[in-house]
Amino acid sequence: MAGFTMSLNLLLLVAMVATNILSLYHLSSTTNFFQSTVKSTQSSVPTVPDHLLRQLHTIRAAINHLTTHQPDKSTSTVTSRAAVSSSSSSSTAPKELLIYSKLSPIASACHNYPDLLHEYMNYTPFSLCPSDTDLVEKLILRGCHPLPRRRCFSRTPRNPSDSKPESNVIWSYYSCKSFDCLITKFPDLGFDLSLEKSKSQFSAYKSELDLPISQLLQIAKSANSVLRLGIDVGGGTGSFAAAMKARNVTVLTTTMNFNAPYSEAVAMRGLVPLHVPLQQRLPVFDGVVDLVRCGRAVNRWIPVTVMEFFFYDLDRILRGGGYLWLDRFFSKKVDLENVYAPMIGKLGYKKVKWAVANKVDSKHGEVFLTALLQKPVAR
Repeated sequence: MAGFTMSLNLLLLVAMVATNILSLYHLSSTTNFFQSTVKSTQSSVPTVPDHLLRQLHTIRAAINHLTTHQPDKSTSTVTSRAAVSSSSSSSTAPKELLIYSKLSPIASACHNYPDLLHEYMNYTPFSLCPSDTDLVEKLILRGCHPLPRRRCFSRTPRNPSDSKPESNVIWSYYSCKSFDCLITKFPDLGFDLSLEKSKSQFSAYKSELDLPISQLLQIAKSANSVLRLGIDVGGGTGSFAAAMKARNVTVLTTTMNFNAPYSEAVAMRGLVPLHVPLQQRLPVFDGVVDLVRCGRAVNRWIPVTVMEFFFYDLDRILRGGGYLWLDRFFSKKVDLENVYAPMIGKLGYKKVKWAVANKVDSKHGEVFLTALLQKPVAR
């Protein structure tokens, strides 16, 4: 009986081993068949280039970023009511930040203007881009910096020449067709690109509102402050940057092409035009700029909230001991005293120069302010 049991156990062991061997054989053959099938399938499908895969990944990441940051319209009303009723909620964003998020030119603002964006992206691939500089600026001013058209070629002047400035501009964008026309119609906009004109514009002292460059440099020297890099906000054709270039000071110029080739004029002077609106965060690192000049483009027409964020962005880029120059800031006298002067005072800058003068033939109490302010060396 014992011998029979031993034989039965041995038979079961042999059967189990044989079954496992057959299973392994079957599995290996199936795997080889599957691999050969996959290889044959892959060989019949064209390989996708790596750069297209990277672009697809980038597009998907951008779409995911935008969609995850958009509020749910179905719950926006409920959320807003809950935020109002729950005064103890600490997750509600400050009101001023919500306002600025709508004004700041971030890519997500583009979804608010689908018609303009659709018109902008309606072009023929692998051909010249449309002549629509005005459309681009409409989008930028509305807080939408559209992505560059990646499959059309930017237009260039047909016969550019260093000896003929007019040949370096595509005049079809503008009402005037030459610099002579611009000088005649708008003599104060700086389209006389001669260096002598730029120097004279910032060298004369006719009133207390003027701050000649020689005086500015002397003030900086007396304070042991070096001027090497500056930004001219709303600098038009770059007249101030050209005058400072002659003094070995590099100045970047922010400008927009409102019915005139401002950026082209800046570039033809061998200077750098930054095509950015006033409400955009300046593309400069923190604490690296020695001087910021704000021309007449910075005035009371800018919304107060945007103006405040603008001043704090200038503070961000100015180094310790750097200068903020408000050149003929225009506003009503009562607004200057009650709104703008306190706003500027929040920066805690030293008043090197503060001159206020009435606007000639003013009917509503408008004044001009010229102020030179110095940022504290250390905080």
